[in-house]
Amino acid sequence: MSFIDKLKSRWQVKSGLQVLIILVVFACTGYSIVLIKHLIGINAETSVSNRILFYVGVLPIYNLLLLGYGFIFGQFKFFLAFEKRFFSKIINLFRSKK
Repeated sequence: MSFIDKLKSRWQVKSGLQVLIILVVFACTGYSIVLIKHLIGINAETSVSNRILFYVGVLPIYNLLLLGYGFIFGQFKFFLAFEKRFFSKIINLFRSKK
């Protein structure tokens, strides 16, 4: 089974082209975050507290960009479901276990 076939199965999508488009969306989103990081001036010389603030603050920005690029590339439905799963996992981490 090829890498693309494994992703098709994992993400429950129909075509290899759709897998490639999803990978392009992830790549564009990641590149945009790196660009924002450099525009803001976050680098190795930036204080640890400012870097932590950036990484905490970048989470909502990343998710919005992911949905935006997903919309542009025609994969909004996939990324909306992806975001719902992602945030449900985060919420479950913070729920108290009895």
